[in-house]
Amino acid sequence: MKQAALDLKLSVKKTRKREFLEQMERVVPWAALVALIAPYCPEGHTGRPPFALETMLRVHFLQQWFSLSDPAMEEAFFDVPLHREFARLDEFSRMPDESTILRFRHRLEKYKPADAILATVNDLLRKQGLLLKRGSAVDATLIAAPSSTKNKEGKRDPEMHSSKKGNQWHFGMKAHIGVDADSGLVHTVRGTAGHVADVNEGNGLLHGEETVVFADSGYQCADKRPDAKPNAQWHVAMRPGKRKKLDKANSPIDALMDKIEKCKASIRAKVEHPFRVVKRQFGFAKLRYRGLKKNPLQLKTLFALSNLWMARHQLLAAQG
Repeated sequence: MKQAALDLKLSVKKTRKREFLEQMERVVPWAALVALIAPYCPEGHTGRPPFALETMLRVHFLQQWFSLSDPAMEEAFFDVPLHREFARLDEFSRMPDESTILRFRHRLEKYKPADAILATVNDLLRKQGLLLKRGSAVDATLIAAPSSTKNKEGKRDPEMHSSKKGNQWHFGMKAHIGVDADSGLVHTVRGTAGHVADVNEGNGLLHGEETVVFADSGYQCADKRPDAKPNAQWHVAMRPGKRKKLDKANSPIDALMDKIEKCKASIRAKVEHPFRVVKRQFGFAKLRYRGLKKNPLQLKTLFALSNLWMARHQLLAAQG
């Protein structure tokens, strides 16, 4: 039975997905980001008319927010009217197919504007007074990579490595981030293989203007390394085994040290918020690509979008 698309909009309930996209519509600096990537995209004087650059950028962000592959994104335009609406596509017009989406993503991977996207977002946040430079917190998280050997080489990804956390081994890469100690917004992102020690990347996660840095016990002696920033004072957590030995009941000094550790932990906890947004909110729990070329670029885009998500209420309030 055929049914006409009357677009009556009889539903009065606003879904969480619609609310999310309406907020992102308002807080993403579309004009600045389109101007940023415009030099890398052809105007298309021959062949089929290209899709608007802003439309393709919106499609790319939809993929990041909802963890959609290129074929899944193409199908979503036919199944989910809300995605078409956000991408500014008419219901009966031509839709971007997976090849078009793939070519746009490959162009972004070739010219690597991910760093500039993160910088553009952070400039917006800084102008709103949401990203300060007094202090930073640093941390890393493991992101699993596919362990399948069903490929041409018959091997796992050679650029990924295993890392032990607790009593469990994880195969994949590490996402290292530096965040603002006040707001928890990400200012620096680096991606490495899973076996790279956190302390090796610690000083590279600082923007250079902070005076204090907060980190967990994996960053012991970061201030003594050759690349240490001279003006940054590190506040690194005590090792868990040493903290367990504190006699808080009978020693006033040990009780005070434990309170100091709790204070450091409360500040350091802000670095976990972007990880939660990227892994749980956006569904980025497993790497989609092989190697350390594409994945770090996607990470930078994801954390730029997580900054907008975390600061959305302040940005919306500033718009009135």
